[in-house]
Amino acid sequence: MIDQSTYGHKFVKEQFNVTSRIGSRIDPFGHSAVQAYLLGAELGFDSVSLGGLITKIELSEKEINVLKLSGGAPRVLIFAGAFPESYEPPPGGFYFEVNDDSSIVQDDIDLFDYNVEERVNDFVVAALSQTMGTDFKYQYAESWFWNMDKFIHYFNKDGRVNALYSTPSIYTDAKHAETESWPLKEEDYFPYASDIDAYWTGYFTSRAGLKGYVRMLSGFYLVGDTFFNYFATFVHCEIVSAWEAFGFLVMFY
Repeated sequence: MIDQSTYGHKFVKEQFNVTSRIGSRIDPFGHSAVQAYLLGAELGFDSVSLGGLITKIELSEKEINVLKLSGGAPRVLIFAGAFPESYEPPPGGFYFEVNDDSSIVQDDIDLFDYNVEERVNDFVVAALSQTMGTDFKYQYAESWFWNMDKFIHYFNKDGRVNALYSTPSIYTDAKHAETESWPLKEEDYFPYASDIDAYWTGYFTSRAGLKGYVRMLSGFYLVGDTFFNYFATFVHCEIVSAWEAFGFLVMFY
């Protein structure tokens, strides 16, 4: 986590001159409370967006969409937002892959399937801050953006909501500007469940041999990583390539 986050932050800073401040954990199978400490105190994030959240407790509390996570010693808080439908679009038929059955936004009033008001009403009821997409979507991205552009145009023309292409940082800043207090979560979100009797726990014990190799190789990796960082304090040289090679070796194993 530390190496991959460091590499990602470095890339974003070099390419876009932006310092990352929002974390996004879209599809891990659960979340540990200690991540509040690692993502807040260690990485300097303001918030983290969570997917893959549902546990036995949350199956009866799916209305939760904002909370604070607490973890670590000393205690650290980080603002967290949980997507209402994991990372899916809102309910009501808002999948716009070319082979999906959802109704497109038809704004040609001369055609029989004109439906602007109907589609706008459906989306206003279903969505506030919402992801748009899911696994294996955007294979034909034009159909998605074509419909989302129309949604945004007709939402704002309707006037009930102000719609925009947003980001987690915009959402976080808007929430921080409010005076509300948020629920505090101090326990782990484990085990992950996709239904009342369907828990995703097999990966904790499966492939024991492979995981043993990963643990062993991680030891070699840490020795190498320590060596390269120690060496770099005495000799000004480019060690990124070797550091990346070690990191990706362990990742692929």
